[in-house]
Amino acid sequence: MTTLSKSQSKKFRAALLACALIGCMALADGSWLKKVPADYHSRTNPYAGQPDAIAGGSKLFQDHCAKCHGADALGIGKRPSLRSDRVQKEATEGDLAWLLKNGNLGKGMPTWDTIPEPSRWEIIAFVRSLGPTSAGATTTNSSQEKTQ
Repeated sequence: MTTLSKSQSKKFRAALLACALIGCMALADGSWLKKVPADYHSRTNPYAGQPDAIAGGSKLFQDHCAKCHGADALGIGKRPSLRSDRVQKEATEGDLAWLLKNGNLGKGMPTWDTIPEPSRWEIIAFVRSLGPTSAGATTTNSSQEKTQ
């Protein structure tokens, strides 16, 4: 077994940290958007802006999504904020529907195809009702927010 000198150990830890940061940035790179078929991309949420759907989506979000994305949807650890510009402005409702149905397992996002489609639309209505995080807001995942 080879032992590392103090200098080598510090370099090794720095390299590991750099790899971890790159991995976190890859989670939020938006590459999943390229996988969304055109027919999904153009879909619109039939429940958008409906208070009952947003309330229902809030409950579903807490049950299924908050563990990774936080109760405030600002992200936890390497899990991205859902209040980023990418989610709130760049992705269409159809893009989000596709992601909820299909997931992105390589990046840690499970498929939620067992949740009925109307319920997935309610989750999207809730997430979109939150709006993007303002520039001055404190987030639990602010570095992720910037890279997403």
